[in-house]
Amino acid sequence: RNMSSAGPEGRKKMRECEGLIDSLVYYIQGAIADHEPNDKATENCVCILHNLSYQLETELPESYAQSIYLQRRNVSSNDKTPGCFGTRSRKVKEKQQDTPLPEEKSNPKGVESLWHSTLIRIYLSLIAKSTRNYTQEASLGALQNLTAGTGPMPFAVARTVVQKANGLPSIRAMLHCSNPAVKKTAVSLLRNLSRNASLQGDIAREVLPDLVSVLPESVAGSELACETTASICYTLFNLTQGSSLHARQLLSAHGLPKVIAISISDSNMFSKASRAASVLLYSLWSHTDLHSAYKK
Repeated sequence: RNMSSAGPEGRKKMRECEGLIDSLVYYIQGAIADHEPNDKATENCVCILHNLSYQLETELPESYAQSIYLQRRNVSSNDKTPGCFGTRSRKVKEKQQDTPLPEEKSNPKGVESLWHSTLIRIYLSLIAKSTRNYTQEASLGALQNLTAGTGPMPFAVARTVVQKANGLPSIRAMLHCSNPAVKKTAVSLLRNLSRNASLQGDIAREVLPDLVSVLPESVAGSELACETTASICYTLFNLTQGSSLHARQLLSAHGLPKVIAISISDSNMFSKASRAASVLLYSLWSHTDLHSAYKK
């Protein structure tokens, strides 16, 4: 567990170590099957996998990168006007969301297991069944790592979490966790998931009211709480930016007074949350059909 946080070279060596990842996954599967998701060894295994999933998209061996990103390169090369930000332009991003991963292997080995649906379901199971905060945080963090990029892998993992494995109820429960680090990681994962336009309807329906309910009445507390508040605002921004219906949901959940209060906070410590709330307000105001409702 300590070695897995030793940086890029350490992660690379551990991912290449034959049988290591398979053994970790095997042990966790056994713990879940035996209804023992709270033992220390399971926590250690999940924390190792969490660390090995960090920067996975950019650190993949060339052989995997070629097969996974071949379709992505075709998308980029077919787009004659990629925009100022290259492959990060909205047009290409939308195409990437529709680019599927190569067919998933039924019996993954080694590094292939790190983004496989089997392990994604294991993480979601641990989030739901474990009462150990470190295990919950590491499981959420691994999913956050896997959904952090802009390529086809993060979007495929996001679809698995939301639509194939029905993971939103387990993640939603963690929004109400008393542990601040677990809550922050759950929000960060939802922020990643909410970038995928095809999943925003599901996320808004299942989680939007909970996001509003855990939004503070004003910015206060620690830097961790401030970061969590900012992430909630950016998640709500993603969900409401292109949907008047979702913006109305936020309004119905009494979220507007909270967002306004956060946006006018003038403390330097809370500027990150204040800025995020202001961005959200600007987006909400773009729905002109809701102006009269906002004024009321």
